[in-house]
Amino acid sequence: MSKETREFDIVVYGATGYTGRLVAEYLSNHYGSRDDAPTWAMAGRNQSKLEDVRDLIGAPKDTPLIVADASDPDSLTDMCKRTKVVITTVGPYQLYGNELVETCAREGTDYADLCGEPGWMREQIDKNHDLAKASGARICFSSGFDSIPFDLGVFMLQKEAKAKFGKPAPRVKGRVRAMQGTFSGGTAASLTETMKAIAKNPKLIPILQSPFGLTPGFEGPDQPMGLVPQYDADLGKWAAPFIMATINTKNVHRTNFLLGHPYGEDFKYDEMMLTSAGEIGEKAAKAAAEMLKNPFGAKPPKPGEGPSAEERENGFYDVLFVGEMPDGETIHYGVKGKYDPGYGSTSRMIAETGIALLSSDAGGGIGTPGSFLGEDLVTRLEDNAEISFALES
Repeated sequence: MSKETREFDIVVYGATGYTGRLVAEYLSNHYGSRDDAPTWAMAGRNQSKLEDVRDLIGAPKDTPLIVADASDPDSLTDMCKRTKVVITTVGPYQLYGNELVETCAREGTDYADLCGEPGWMREQIDKNHDLAKASGARICFSSGFDSIPFDLGVFMLQKEAKAKFGKPAPRVKGRVRAMQGTFSGGTAASLTETMKAIAKNPKLIPILQSPFGLTPGFEGPDQPMGLVPQYDADLGKWAAPFIMATINTKNVHRTNFLLGHPYGEDFKYDEMMLTSAGEIGEKAAKAAAEMLKNPFGAKPPKPGEGPSAEERENGFYDVLFVGEMPDGETIHYGVKGKYDPGYGSTSRMIAETGIALLSSDAGGGIGTPGSFLGEDLVTRLEDNAEISFALES
């Protein structure tokens, strides 16, 4: 079946899980009967659970439901042939994503996930990038808080740098100014499975360590790693290591790589989290660095768990990007989002990524939100997901 005549625009795979339910709820509540509403369906392993979630989120009774299971390749093939885009929240992806990525790549079905598992992502690039290019499938990893605000924040800063200076900034700093949110069991499970994968396959270690782990065949200059607390004199605050920098930096470099290095082949980028000035800021930065040794505490949340509705509503994030030019001039760009970053905002981001893929004219392959969608996705997020992108003075 040609892509244009497929039954659905989008299928939300994993709709009975914590994050999948939020994605389905967003599509139902935000788009409803809007003229630009995509045709969509909910998919998961169990028909009765799908029915329960449909009723729980208040979706129409005639919302299509599809039974599909990662352990049943035929069910995945059937699902992918019926839709233009699959949005999947079924992780850890290194456990449950292999068949789905290959099926989408083979069938020419666009795909968006929330993956922050760089070892698995590199394996998929090596295995399925050419297959996806041939079929026209756009496989879009990391379509949530990791790594859309960072990937698109750098993308937009460089656009402004070119407009102001006539060239991109060769050095960009990503600095989280403020963030309120919580981890879920899915995030904890992904980290656990990554550690197991390293134990089984030590060849993954260099990929995880390198900022260029997702740019096969290209190795850029040494990068500032942001692994120890430091005082940022330009911003007047202390900075601590940021837990998501490992995946975000790789995606930023992959976007630059796939677009033909519009940021330059000498581009340098790092991410940290700002605290405050003085001794208080230093202590806070050092405490944050210690917390990264065990980010989930003694009792990590179980898969399927996540923040409450009130916690999601009260969450937020504020990220500053600083572009540094060779002559010492700088340019500042901010990305700010409402709602808990990992779930309340992420569910909106991946839904809008799926919708944006419907009208994208980018070629196939395994890419990033920045490389496939760029400013078109920025516009969708500003219009629909309560995320702002703005040049700062």
